[in-house]
Amino acid sequence: MSFQLNLPPSAVARKFKAKKEEEGDDEPRKQSREEWKKERELEEMRKAGTAPAMKDEEGKDINPHIPQYIMQAPWYFGSETATLKHQRPQDEKIPEFAPLNVSYKKGLKEGPIAVKYRKGACENCGAMTHKKRDCLERPRKIGAKFTGSNIAPDEHLVPVLKQSFEGKRDQWNIFDADEHQRKIQEDYRNIEEAKRALKEKTLEESLMVADSDAKETKTEEDGEEDKYYAEEMDMPGQKFETKQRITVRNLRIREDTAKYLYNLDINSAYYDPKTRSMRENPLKNTSKEDITELKFGGDNFVRYSGDSQEMAKRQLFAWEAYERGTDIHLQADPTKLELLHKEFERRKGDFKQSAKDSILEKYGGQEHLNAPPKQLLLAQTEDYVEYSRTGSVIKGQEKAAVKSRYEEDVLNNNHTTVWGSFWRDGRWGYACCHSFLRESYCTGEAGKEAEQESCLLPIASSSKAEEPQTLLEEHKKKLKEKEKKRKRREKRRKRKKRKQSKKKSANSSDESSSSSSSSSSSDSSSEEEEEKESEEARKERLIKEALAAQKEQDRKMTQLLSMDERKRPYNSMIEVRAPTDEEMEAFRLKQRRMEDPMANFLG
Repeated sequence: MSFQLNLPPSAVARKFKAKKEEEGDDEPRKQSREEWKKERELEEMRKAGTAPAMKDEEGKDINPHIPQYIMQAPWYFGSETATLKHQRPQDEKIPEFAPLNVSYKKGLKEGPIAVKYRKGACENCGAMTHKKRDCLERPRKIGAKFTGSNIAPDEHLVPVLKQSFEGKRDQWNIFDADEHQRKIQEDYRNIEEAKRALKEKTLEESLMVADSDAKETKTEEDGEEDKYYAEEMDMPGQKFETKQRITVRNLRIREDTAKYLYNLDINSAYYDPKTRSMRENPLKNTSKEDITELKFGGDNFVRYSGDSQEMAKRQLFAWEAYERGTDIHLQADPTKLELLHKEFERRKGDFKQSAKDSILEKYGGQEHLNAPPKQLLLAQTEDYVEYSRTGSVIKGQEKAAVKSRYEEDVLNNNHTTVWGSFWRDGRWGYACCHSFLRESYCTGEAGKEAEQESCLLPIASSSKAEEPQTLLEEHKKKLKEKEKKRKRREKRRKRKKRKQSKKKSANSSDESSSSSSSSSSSDSSSEEEEEKESEEARKERLIKEALAAQKEQDRKMTQLLSMDERKRPYNSMIEVRAPTDEEMEAFRLKQRRMEDPMANFLG
């Protein structure tokens, strides 16, 4: 297929004249044999697809297999380039129709009506939208032109629209949705008012009549309510009326995910919209293929889960038994069917065993049956696995993937659980003995009891302190405290007497008289001072112990830091425990402040 100019003689003459002026040739040059041969070769290459196709005036490809008489434009079309425009509908011949969404009004116009005849109006009815010959009203004896009264309202002029086949049959063209909603709301409002009036009436009647009459009116009221509302049903899927029972099919719960939304891939499981069934797993060959993690694994999953397979076997057994003359049915006699199936299985097993024993007794070979399986002997199996191009398994069972690169479920030192199976207060341990030391030996239940006792001791003391006390217990407690204070005062007095006896005899008489007179006033102050002194002494003792412990800890840390980290004990540099106030004070005392100018003089 090649393009050839097909122009009228006048256009050919003008083109030849213009070419003659440019090139100076007296006669048009004919196409040579080589040029004709090249055109044919190019045409064959285009048909074979090795050369680009011919382009039209819009840049679109022209199919090289189109015949010449179809592609060649007629001479009156005036085309100078390859084109198929003459084969397409012409713009001037395409009919133009009004769009489908053009709305217009019909009927009478709203608003006030004229009270007198207007010039140019209908002489019969007085409307301005038509003439007397087009008037559809009954001809009056005296027209509105002469009477000037009873003027008819004007109508809406319907525009003249050129509509297509669909536009002429568009039944929703002038439909007003707002007006429809207003009508529905008005009907609903009328129903509510009627119901309210009916309830008031029944309430007034129930106060006047007996209880039996009130119950009857209540049933009538419920029946009328069900008449207007199909959603309020006594049980799922059904709706009851006074005279008939209408069953309404329930659809799926709207919160559930539809089957076709689990996997939006077009190559996933097929969904049948007519039966709303998806037999295969929609998440097959994905990361969520495990059935335990799915809410839906395909409708076929129900056929192969639970007792469905056993039930299918029982049904098949019932059919085969019926063909052999035994009258049995799965739904009618399930117990009889189960007993017959058990008897059949028992006899079948006995027959197989007897046949096996007879063959072994006749030919021998019992020692070959006791051999280990071939998988262990030959270290190979005949399990057939077939893969696709993408690597997915088509037939057979795929090899299970390794879950972790590390060893799992390794139990050391008599432990029955792994390290990390127990956790408490930010520390990991073993669940079998509640030990927080890794690589430690398992102590079993004894370790659990010891760990629980160590955890319960401070809790028990704090719980006792927080328990509420009765008034009698508080009173006894105060009496004991007073008795202790009195004994302390007596001891202090005896101590003072011993000190006073050691002094000089001359001053002893004066001091004894003065102390006896002021003893009553200074008892309370001396008690507080002695308590403060004892508390300070206790704090000093605890601080000294904390300093010694800090010193020992520093020595251990220095020793550990000097060791190789590979030989250092596990968790030796970590201590998960909050320091006490005395330990914090010892740390502050041991810490050297470099900004202190007297730090260099400290020993």
